[in-house]
Amino acid sequence: MQDEYRLGPADVVLQKTPASFDVSVWEFFWPLLAGARLELARPGGHRDPAYLASVITRAGVTVCHFVPSMLRAFLADGAAAGCTSLRDVMASGEALPADLVAAFQSALPTARLHNLYGPTECAVDVSYWPCPPGLGLGDVVPIGRPVANTQLYVLDAHGAPAPVGVPGELFIGGVQVGLGYHNRPELTAERFARDPFAGAPGARLYRTGDRARWRHDGTIEYLGRLDFQVKLRGFRIELGEIEAALQADARVRESVAIVHVDAHGEQQLVAYVVAAPGATIETPALLASLGARLPAHMVPAAVMVLDAMPLTPSGKLDRRALPAPEFAALAAPSRAPAGELEQAVALIWQDVLGTPVEGAETPFAALGGHSLLATRVTAQLGRIFRTNVSLRRFFAEPTVAGIARALAEQEARPGQSALIAGTFLKVRQMSPQQRERLRGAAPASSPTESVP
Repeated sequence: MQDEYRLGPADVVLQKTPASFDVSVWEFFWPLLAGARLELARPGGHRDPAYLASVITRAGVTVCHFVPSMLRAFLADGAAAGCTSLRDVMASGEALPADLVAAFQSALPTARLHNLYGPTECAVDVSYWPCPPGLGLGDVVPIGRPVANTQLYVLDAHGAPAPVGVPGELFIGGVQVGLGYHNRPELTAERFARDPFAGAPGARLYRTGDRARWRHDGTIEYLGRLDFQVKLRGFRIELGEIEAALQADARVRESVAIVHVDAHGEQQLVAYVVAAPGATIETPALLASLGARLPAHMVPAAVMVLDAMPLTPSGKLDRRALPAPEFAALAAPSRAPAGELEQAVALIWQDVLGTPVEGAETPFAALGGHSLLATRVTAQLGRIFRTNVSLRRFFAEPTVAGIARALAEQEARPGQSALIAGTFLKVRQMSPQQRERLRGAAPASSPTESVP
């Protein structure tokens, strides 16, 4: 750290990280070893943006560290722009989004932001990347290059180095690799392995569990946790891709996606968001925006809007503290389906979902719907109305009223009006047995019982 960032007697380092968090090691010792000044924040002060801004301004702090979640909260406080003494700010502990880099450089144009990466098992940081000005909102912020005396490897499933651009698991070698977990020999054997690339006897690698890839410029790009890659209804899903799509929406300041398992054991994608300053998030509009960016199986079943993300004592996102979604509560009061078209769509939804559909504006997800059930609904729509409602269109307006509007557009096609009118008549005249057949059976051949 000293070789790279060069603290001097005029520097002031803010110590605000709890001692249980490894970043506190360099906060405590680096300024003392370099002859700089150490400014101690009050206990718990790392969670108070206004307090931190006042300390930085009063003490003339030049170097400090932020977890990205807390950096975002700090920048949102109006006093942050007055912290003009800051020269270098280190960000680590979480992935650093490009929009946060842009917000930092706008609020503090004379300060430099550095993206550092390092698991506690290889304390403290093992890679670094200086954030240049002019990053686009959609750009990826790399974790950079290895620090001194450290080797980074991106290995495939067979333990061989992955080519440039090909994702693999990130392994760390060098002097910073820890000895293992205290009294946890099985976990130590799982995570710490012999280093086949080092010439020194006894050299070991740490297996991070992080997905990464080399870039052509010699830096490493973090792609998310391997255990954040989930398989849902046959699809392999990167939760980080959903979060990135949410973050690309100007209304969203923070986002996180998880797989929630309900009381019946059903898995549902759930997104949690915090609105950008001055923005209002309406769930249907946000889901429609996601539907235009993501395939249907990656569109969350529910979006929970929070005032702030829950954080651990070290300032990281606390996923365990995210509130459980209540899908029924997400369904705002809605008018009943009106007209034969909406009533026909509601009937199909009811047959597929197995639950009453009483609101024309109630989102599909609020009734327990997900992408697999949506596929069944669109198949039934195609079978009955002899037209195609794509999954992308379905998730753009996932309500009875929205699907009815999509179907009504078909009337503009030659010969469709008579077909749809005839379909309404058939739906009204269907017996309970015939409606049961909508659950997936093929249309019968008898003209008196068939559903067009």
